[in-house]
Amino acid sequence: MEKICLWVSQPHFGFLEIAKLMGIGSIVVELEHGTFDLATLDQFLAMTRALGVRTLAKVIATTTEAIQQALDFGADAVVIPHLLGVDHVREITQAAKYPPHGIRSYTGGRVYGYGRPAADAFDRENRRTKCYAMIETSESLEDVEKIAALPNVDGIFPGPSDLSLSRGRGAYSFSAADLFDLTRCARAAQTCGKPWVMPAWTPEERAFGAKEGAELLVVASQSMTIRAGLSATLGALRQEKILA
Repeated sequence: MEKICLWVSQPHFGFLEIAKLMGIGSIVVELEHGTFDLATLDQFLAMTRALGVRTLAKVIATTTEAIQQALDFGADAVVIPHLLGVDHVREITQAAKYPPHGIRSYTGGRVYGYGRPAADAFDRENRRTKCYAMIETSESLEDVEKIAALPNVDGIFPGPSDLSLSRGRGAYSFSAADLFDLTRCARAAQTCGKPWVMPAWTPEERAFGAKEGAELLVVASQSMTIRAGLSATLGALRQEKILA
């Protein structure tokens, strides 16, 4: 299930362990809309590293501090929301890479084994960690081909709901217009030889993502999986006549 990913908004350590036991190898940690604070994020990313779960951290803001904190705590990638045109993306994504490619500053700790980094440590960290540009505004979609080509952008991550709102369509529904925008994002990444991630909550979205070669399919949120589990349990109880 290497292409399957879950969206995690709350620092529930048991949920993480269960996901790993079930074969889930990647998660998106939602920092913008989730309930993580810095202390719980630090602990949670320590556990994802210990379990070997690849973690994409959707940072809280387009600031150097927000991007660096996620990477310093051990995230394998950052997903950056609220990006505008190519010039904005070029500026913001510098925080995800050490010089000479960016402006990320050094701190010791987990990433370097709590010791002094080796001579090639920063080059290796630049290669290891990935920076995904969220395409969720009209401005970023307009420049998506240029954004995908930026050296500090390692991949493209569409935000379908906000993109639909930004484009004046209201709620996202995987309509023909939504599909057109998502296809443009996918093709922009493919043209540059870079991966892209598909938020794929429905069978139709998953089929599209698979067809267009998405690196990861984000198939369910934390709350969706809990609701589905409760729904299945209550359905079984009704079949057993324990519930009316």
